[in-house]
Amino acid sequence: MTTPERPLVSVATPFYNSEDTLAECIESVLGQTFRDFEYVLQNNCSTDRSLEIAERYAARDARIRLLHNETLLPQLRNYNRALRQISPDARYFKMAQADDWLFPRCLEEMVAVAEANPSVGVVSSYRKVGLGVGPSGLPRTRTVMSGRDACRLNLLEELYLFGSQTTVMVRADIVRARDPFYSEDRYFADSDAIYEVLADSDFAFVHQVLTFSRKDEGSIGGRYKSYNAEVLERVLRFRNYGRMYLSPEEYARAMGEHERVYRQFLAESWLRRREPEFWEFHRKGLATIGEDIDRSRFLRDAIPVVVHYALSPETLARALERRARRLFDNV
Repeated sequence: MTTPERPLVSVATPFYNSEDTLAECIESVLGQTFRDFEYVLQNNCSTDRSLEIAERYAARDARIRLLHNETLLPQLRNYNRALRQISPDARYFKMAQADDWLFPRCLEEMVAVAEANPSVGVVSSYRKVGLGVGPSGLPRTRTVMSGRDACRLNLLEELYLFGSQTTVMVRADIVRARDPFYSEDRYFADSDAIYEVLADSDFAFVHQVLTFSRKDEGSIGGRYKSYNAEVLERVLRFRNYGRMYLSPEEYARAMGEHERVYRQFLAESWLRRREPEFWEFHRKGLATIGEDIDRSRFLRDAIPVVVHYALSPETLARALERRARRLFDNV
């Protein structure tokens, strides 16, 4: 058995002003049936009661190391700093985001499949997201597969096998070899890191619900969801990794469809007069692949949207057309 000084798993929770959820997250980690872990709590200059909460738990459990940033860091930089603090003796790394939590058997189930399959670099599982559970569509018999197969399933079948940072466990030597682990100029750096890691390692999936992610408005996922980040994420994902894992024909077909859907979505958002923060979110996302929103296409892309609404009894197409022309110069 390992000791807190030589843990098998390093768990990390970077936090900033998380007083409403931090205690629940910490308790879910300390309540694991698997006991051989250390727990890094990384305080990012919190100004609420988060530090007080973390200090209370650190005083009770010797496995906790409470660390502090001297200055406030952007989220991904704070996450990367926490990853650099994990024990050099750890074999696995597990993130538990401050507004998420782990079910009691999370570490035990993930470590078991990883220990039985040394070629596995990433372990994932079902997760509860708000009131729902995902992903769906992976056959029960598929537990271990090549990283390439996992990425192809994610790209072509949209299974979302990788979830969020909280969903996956990563072999610690892989984490140490990537510095930074999360690319700090990426919008979806968590899934990007997994796509890159799986180019050289296998993937395992535990067919149990092992983590919980919040989807309320104040959570990280909730903020992304309010901007319909999924449609942007698909475009970025294919641009960055489609050619790596798909044939030229598969890539061209899927990329064309995702770009069409995204353009239509932007046109509809333009007609609906989405707020400036929405447009800033999507502009910054597209900038990571060297693109910008092409507003010269909005009127053309909006036509099928207007036609769709025109065929709906409850929608006045003429009102939408008038709104479209008024909005064109405001984007």
